[in-house]
Amino acid sequence: MARRSQERGGSSESRASREPPLDPEEQARALCLRLLTGTPRTRRQLADAMRKQEIPDEVAEHVLERFQDVGLIDDQAFANAWVESRHRGRGLARRALARELRHRGVEAELVTEAVGLLDPEQEEETARVLVQRRLPGTRGLDRDRRIRRLAGMLARKGYSEGLALKVVRDALAQEKETDPDGAESWSGAEGLDPWE
Repeated sequence: MARRSQERGGSSESRASREPPLDPEEQARALCLRLLTGTPRTRRQLADAMRKQEIPDEVAEHVLERFQDVGLIDDQAFANAWVESRHRGRGLARRALARELRHRGVEAELVTEAVGLLDPEQEEETARVLVQRRLPGTRGLDRDRRIRRLAGMLARKGYSEGLALKVVRDALAQEKETDPDGAESWSGAEGLDPWE
């Protein structure tokens, strides 16, 4: 049976083990292409992946430069797309987006430029939409707890405390105007207004 397998070109050892190993530059190019096929990556993410594969730094740098020259790596385009996608899809604010981009190795000036694409009005409108989605789930809770939950949700998405409280306060005031029977959810502790 082993003889028949060998006659057809197969054997117990894999073909990969019979082929000569790739030189470090070919290995680096193959790794980068494989990683870029699935999803865009930053230059640092690719450099980190090559470091884990023990590709020499000078080889990695050469491959990264070449990929950047031909447009396969573009940290500014990555950052801009990241901001657009994560703001629209997850409702993240500039602060959270900047943190994520820095974590992925995008340079500070590119992060600033990318998050600058979001204007304050757009960010506030997104915060309002997020609060409106969550508002019905907080009905029946006292006002202070509703404020904490809704403002906390916005804070986790990177919104400033001031903006979060303003948006939540506005949403609760609008709800009270449109649903005066929901007054029981408005009674705070001992009737105190936490905004005063």
